[in-house]
Amino acid sequence: MGFIKAFGGALGGTFADQWKDFYKPRANVPGTAGLFQAVKQSQNNDRGENYKGNDNIITNGSKIIVPEGTALITIQDGAITGFIAEPGGFEFRSDDPNSQSMFAGDGIFGQTLKSTWEKVKFGGQPGAQQLAFYVNLKEIPNNKFGTQSRVYWDDAFFGTQVGAITRGTYTLKIVDPLLFVKNFVPAQYLQPGAPVFDFADMDNDASSQLFNEVVGTLSAAFTNYTNDPSRGNRISKIQGDQIGFAQAMAQAVEDAYQWKSDRGLEIVKTAILSIEYDEDTMKLMKDVTAADALSGARGNSFMQQAAARGMQAAGENGGGAGMAFMGMGMNAAGNMMGAMQQPSTPSSYQPAFNQAQQAQPTQEVAQQDPMTVLTEKKKLLDAGLITQEDYDKIKAQLLGI
Repeated sequence: MGFIKAFGGALGGTFADQWKDFYKPRANVPGTAGLFQAVKQSQNNDRGENYKGNDNIITNGSKIIVPEGTALITIQDGAITGFIAEPGGFEFRSDDPNSQSMFAGDGIFGQTLKSTWEKVKFGGQPGAQQLAFYVNLKEIPNNKFGTQSRVYWDDAFFGTQVGAITRGTYTLKIVDPLLFVKNFVPAQYLQPGAPVFDFADMDNDASSQLFNEVVGTLSAAFTNYTNDPSRGNRISKIQGDQIGFAQAMAQAVEDAYQWKSDRGLEIVKTAILSIEYDEDTMKLMKDVTAADALSGARGNSFMQQAAARGMQAAGENGGGAGMAFMGMGMNAAGNMMGAMQQPSTPSSYQPAFNQAQQAQPTQEVAQQDPMTVLTEKKKLLDAGLITQEDYDKIKAQLLGI
């Protein structure tokens, strides 16, 4: 006993004219619904449509539509008797040897469902009471999470424990409808005339349980993310990484509550709306920001500006050549100190210093950017520590003129 596939894809054309009575999803189902009952659609001499629930809709010859993005499950006495995960039109035939109890396609998704089907299937009896329900296979949005107090986690980048209050939403997907119905949906949603199983319904105890489990694993989710080297270990990336943090959260709930393996549920994307870090974490983040500002080319630029400001201040305050050391880079200061250790007569200092300066250009050209070297030499010229002739020679060697 089972179903025979009449056509694939959407209902239309000839079949729309032929199928005057068939079963389809109930009207006005919210996008956050996970499961809802099939209802009968009847057309009577073009006088409109009549939507009715039915206690025994799966009788021999019944026709059922399975829209794209849904799966159909039939249930008898609380056990699963049939399953369809292919879009199209189907007819229930209890006496046809070609009928099937299971349609799931040939892809990876289909193979997974076929494996589950072998574990949960129930044969059923022809003519016995059976019900049909649709399961939403699309992403289910607007599932909320949030904390009233701070959660703490071990952060690999900071090398210590950090904490924050956070709130946001995630999208959920039912990746195994059979496990979802068998292991998670409460019995009250699998009865004739049952209400819609809506994840956004605050009175849905099963949905509330998911909220509590997500909140309970947020600490582990943050740890998973910030300790993953492929994410750069940066907490600041979480808010912009919808899929990356969703994977960290999905792993956390799977480790703790087996969402995917036992319930057929998986977190797909997240949207963190706000993160309020505690005082210690904010201080750490400020220190990291300052350290980042002083690293690489930006740090070199900052030091050059600081050196220029120091030179200017020394000149304005009458500090003379001696104060110029405060604004110089370490190489220039080292050269000057080396020169000053030569015999200390005024006449011998300048030649010794010039000799030390002239020995450097070739090495500096190979190691430094010409603009950087010229900037340093210009500072020495302005401070009166080298002559214009020395500066011109260095400039000619650096620029190849």
